[in-house]
Amino acid sequence: MAGSERSPLLTYRLCSSTSVEEPRPGPAPGSRKLRTFLGVVVPTLLSMFSVVLFLRLGFVVGQAGLYEALGMFVVAYVIIGMTVLSVCAISTNGALDAGGAYYMISRALGPEFGGSIGIMFFLANVCGSALYILGLVEAIIDIFGVPLGQTMGSSFQVLPRSYWYELLYGTALLLVCLLVCLVGASIYAKATFLIFLIVMLVLVTVFVSFFAVGPTVVPLLLPEGNGSLAVNGTFTGFRLDTLRGNLAAAYSVDYTTGRLMSFSTVFAVMFNGCTGIMAGSNMSGDLKRPSYSIPRGTIAAVLFTYLIYNLLAITLCCTCDRILLQKDYGFLRDINVWPPFVIIGIYSSTLSASMSNLIGASRILYALAKDDIFGRALAPAKRTSRGGNPWVAVILSWVVVQLVLFSGKLNTIAAIVTIFFLLVYATVDLACLALEWASAPNFRPTFQYFTWHTCVLGILGCGVMMFLISPIYASASVAFMLLLLLALHYLSPSSSWGYISQALIFHQVRKYLLMLDVRKEHVKFWRPQMLLMVQNPRSSVQLISFINDLKKSGLYVLGHVELAELDSLPSDPLQPQADSWLLLVDRLNIKAFVNLTLADSLRHGVQQLLFISGLGGMRPNTIVLGFYDGAAPRDGLAQHPAFEGGEEAAQLIFPPVRGAAAPRRLSPQEYVAVVADAVKMLRNVMLARSFEHFDKARAPSIDVWPLNLLRPDSARYADTCSLFLLQMACVLSMVRSWRHAQLRLFLCVETGARTRGQEDKLRQLLKELRIQAAIRMVPWDAVVALHWQKQQEQRARPAEAAMNFPGNATCISDEYLKAANRLILEQSPSPTIRFLYLPRPPADTNLYPSYLHQLELLTRDLGPTLLVHGVSAVTSTEL
Repeated sequence: MAGSERSPLLTYRLCSSTSVEEPRPGPAPGSRKLRTFLGVVVPTLLSMFSVVLFLRLGFVVGQAGLYEALGMFVVAYVIIGMTVLSVCAISTNGALDAGGAYYMISRALGPEFGGSIGIMFFLANVCGSALYILGLVEAIIDIFGVPLGQTMGSSFQVLPRSYWYELLYGTALLLVCLLVCLVGASIYAKATFLIFLIVMLVLVTVFVSFFAVGPTVVPLLLPEGNGSLAVNGTFTGFRLDTLRGNLAAAYSVDYTTGRLMSFSTVFAVMFNGCTGIMAGSNMSGDLKRPSYSIPRGTIAAVLFTYLIYNLLAITLCCTCDRILLQKDYGFLRDINVWPPFVIIGIYSSTLSASMSNLIGASRILYALAKDDIFGRALAPAKRTSRGGNPWVAVILSWVVVQLVLFSGKLNTIAAIVTIFFLLVYATVDLACLALEWASAPNFRPTFQYFTWHTCVLGILGCGVMMFLISPIYASASVAFMLLLLLALHYLSPSSSWGYISQALIFHQVRKYLLMLDVRKEHVKFWRPQMLLMVQNPRSSVQLISFINDLKKSGLYVLGHVELAELDSLPSDPLQPQADSWLLLVDRLNIKAFVNLTLADSLRHGVQQLLFISGLGGMRPNTIVLGFYDGAAPRDGLAQHPAFEGGEEAAQLIFPPVRGAAAPRRLSPQEYVAVVADAVKMLRNVMLARSFEHFDKARAPSIDVWPLNLLRPDSARYADTCSLFLLQMACVLSMVRSWRHAQLRLFLCVETGARTRGQEDKLRQLLKELRIQAAIRMVPWDAVVALHWQKQQEQRARPAEAAMNFPGNATCISDEYLKAANRLILEQSPSPTIRFLYLPRPPADTNLYPSYLHQLELLTRDLGPTLLVHGVSAVTSTEL
């Protein structure tokens, strides 16, 4: 079962993605040959030892002293230890592909985080490769270079010293790394194994030399001004005085850069010996069983290097004086039983580390190119050889490393490399933390030795050390990553990897919905939660946008009823429509949910939606219906600015609008019954008419008529319905795009009535409700006289009135309604929107057609009008 990890049966990908990704060009399955030791342990060990083991460990101990050096190791290994636990957890939660840390992060946090961190990790590996090349050049010059201040040296000191010569040496060495990496991962693994054997042999001789070599004086020649200064360093052998002299820190000027060292600068150099923990992960695309090899190999390598660093630091403090440790990077050669051993070890380890970073950078670049994160910019890096080696990515990485070599000095880029790696490690910890907090059922790594506490410790440790090392570099790196993240958020294509943000949002929303207790609702915090019933979005696009404004940060649900019987259908007909509705929501840029249902009648479908829409304390309290009239619907979707190109509109599978002669799916009786049902269910009701003429681009104005014009004999302006109407008009005026709208309140009065008193009362009410509106007094004696005249006729002929208006129906003549309609048009000719009072439907269902006819006459030719009926108190004068 060794090869089962890449089995087609495992259609999931890393971090609980359940979708099957389309096949992409990549390394052939046969190219996955590396096992745990060669593929993970050896590269990780060599990358962690690298230049620090033989060239900088003495520098670290000499500057920081034994106490601080051991403390640095503890801090560094705690930080990388927490990251290693996160890497192990993520790498054992699914099949890994090429890209190492980039692949883990991108599949866990999404393409934005993955792409930005992928670039940062690529740069970290590139700079790391250049760092080790510069370290190797430094070691070569130290042995074979012409001594400082002299024109000639010994027989083997023949290499000239200068910036350009050192750049030439580095270029030649980098070319060797390129050739090895171009051959492929298999040759690289064999080469690193040979180097590993050499480094281990050299390490053994180093420890043997501490016991076998007697006290030795090492003459040193240090640069001073335009000349040089001769000093002596001493290898004393194991002596207590030497140990005591090396216990405390003694930071001094670095003899290669001329800069005064400090804890942060020394830690930056030392931490480069810990940044190789991802070397094995970078080879994930070449490993036979990455989910098995990465955790075991990485942990083994980390523990071994920690042991070696501590043992070597203690022995150095016991045997070498401070001058030798601080002023001679290559002193291990001078005290070795056979000096060429150390030279070979230095050259081998640094060359291997440089190759490891170069091949790691190429694999990250190749993974970025495969995922099309940056589009055509990285398209050439997708090319691979027949054996699956991404040779173009190797060449591109080599070019970038060559550019970094122009920096010239090892210690110059050490801090940058360290910060880049720390940033990557922090993001790996963040990815694991997000997966753990999301509590997704499919996040079940086989590696169990981690918790969210270890992830948080890793993030905090990385963040703190970044800013301790260099606040400027750390800030610049974080800013650069955030810029990449924002750019990718808006420019990168969507992926099918799954987004951890969605899992986290779900987890938090579920938690807060449970906390949202409907029993604790208070009128002070009431907000509109709208259910807009849409028969066909093509004829309702203006209304959909308007209700999005009216909801005022409340719940907004687009409801649709499909007439069908599920028993007679082979499958659910609503599923194919869902994508069109969601695309509509995206293109209109509205904040709405979509709720589709199947029913045998529109009335039953609306009832279903009123019963089941929403969740917990987030349920619609207001239903919005289009008005039932004889006007033929118009297709406003294609002309909408969001669909001007026509391509997006063509993707929507909504049916064409109903023709003028086509039968309607709803009768007048059933339409009014829907309104009555909503009132019975204690839902506020709004009927929207003529919104095909709604024009938001014009100067906004809002007219409010709070009187029940169908009951002129009850001239009340402060009942529940009137207050709800006022509240909704005020809510609309609070929306940003309506803040400059003129809110006008029309008060119908009769001559001789106490008009001043009514106006004062209404003004006081508006003041208590904190609603700013202009009050217009509208005389309507001639209009209301038509109503009283009809009332008198009804009393004179009670038998005829009882037949025409049974029950408690009020006699409202068409002449009165037409006069009221004219009055509204005269007083407010063309506002952006009108709010009118919607009376409750009559109790007698036989009067439903008459009720609808009265509403039609009242609102005829008024333009965009909203008839509003409120059933609950929504205003508060309390603090």
